[in-house]
Amino acid sequence: MDVQAIKRTFGIIGTNPELDRAIGIAAQVAATDLTVLIMGESGTGKDVFPKIIHQNSARKHGQYFAVNCGAIPEGTIDSELFGHEKGSFTGAVNERKGYFEIADKGTLFLDEVGELPLSTQARLLRVLENGEFIRVGGNKVMKTDVRIVAATNVDLPVAIERGRFREDLYYRLNTIPIHIPALRERKADIPLLFRKFAADFAERNHIPPITLSDDAMQMLVNYRWDGNVRQLKNVTEQISIMETDRHITAETLAKYLPNRVPSALPVLLPREDTPEGMSERDLLYRVLFDMKKDIAELRAQVNNMNGGRPMEPTYVQPNPVTQIGDTVVTRVSHDEPQVSEQEYTEFIPAEETHFGVVSTGSTTQMPETLSLEHHEKEMIIKALEAHRGKRKDAAKALGISERTLYRKINEYGIDL
Repeated sequence: MDVQAIKRTFGIIGTNPELDRAIGIAAQVAATDLTVLIMGESGTGKDVFPKIIHQNSARKHGQYFAVNCGAIPEGTIDSELFGHEKGSFTGAVNERKGYFEIADKGTLFLDEVGELPLSTQARLLRVLENGEFIRVGGNKVMKTDVRIVAATNVDLPVAIERGRFREDLYYRLNTIPIHIPALRERKADIPLLFRKFAADFAERNHIPPITLSDDAMQMLVNYRWDGNVRQLKNVTEQISIMETDRHITAETLAKYLPNRVPSALPVLLPREDTPEGMSERDLLYRVLFDMKKDIAELRAQVNNMNGGRPMEPTYVQPNPVTQIGDTVVTRVSHDEPQVSEQEYTEFIPAEETHFGVVSTGSTTQMPETLSLEHHEKEMIIKALEAHRGKRKDAAKALGISERTLYRKINEYGIDL
């Protein structure tokens, strides 16, 4: 099946050469049993490519399962993938087959594979190497013949450097890599996708389709689209249902595109992994704890160089702060008298978190009545509201896994 035929079959819109190349690779590799790793940003349509591979393979009459590895709690992911024996853990009243057993002779799509715990990664590596696995709580080695297609929006080489992903598993999964281009790399496809989404929504809801003025279309094409095709579809459907005038101007369209114009005030520059929407005070708080971690690591290294004898901590008393407009500047002099560790830790809390700092006038300090947990809960609620309750997008914005976000929601009793 050629690229154009695949596009028609699976409803893929676009003429971008990189997109066509990705489809061509998927069709070419389908006839083999090689493991495929699909890489691309969230919302680019990675879930379509495993279906292309499965439907054009000799396994097309076998089972096809798609598993979102990031949405399954860490405590149950092994049971979901590999099955469990009766009585292997609390609640295991019967034995259960996992996806590797059920999908035998078929295809298993592991979405968000970068979110797998390290223990599960070791089990997955064994399956990829020799097709063997053991159920949770069991001791019998079982065999499976399943085709693995994995996908991730995580930069796996970076995750390997940070110890979050196994290097040997990465090379086993990355036998055939397929990169899906982001929507901002497919500008010529944006008008086509918009018209398709507008026409489909109008047909389903029996309303006239919306159209864009020339300047509105130019604004649509030039927008960054961090959420890619998924975000474009959501915006198109929002406009279709909310606007009575079916011809959309640039002024109207701008109301539906998140404003990303930076402030003119001096700010702390966020890192690439900083959650979207984090304020300057939150960034400052994050920097404080990053510094604290660096100090702890440096102290450990010095202790090792000192023959294991702990180094006596010294702390510097900061000079009075100076306020310039809304910006608070603190100059530190090494000639100032030292303060005790107890006084120092009252300024920087011992507990680490990614969220929150409150600036009160001329000084920056932690309020006594506001716990770190409360501020973390507040940031989670803010992220969920900003992404309209979509936990996957909120988790990405917060820089945590979707599994961790689920746990935090339950832990803090957040009612969505």
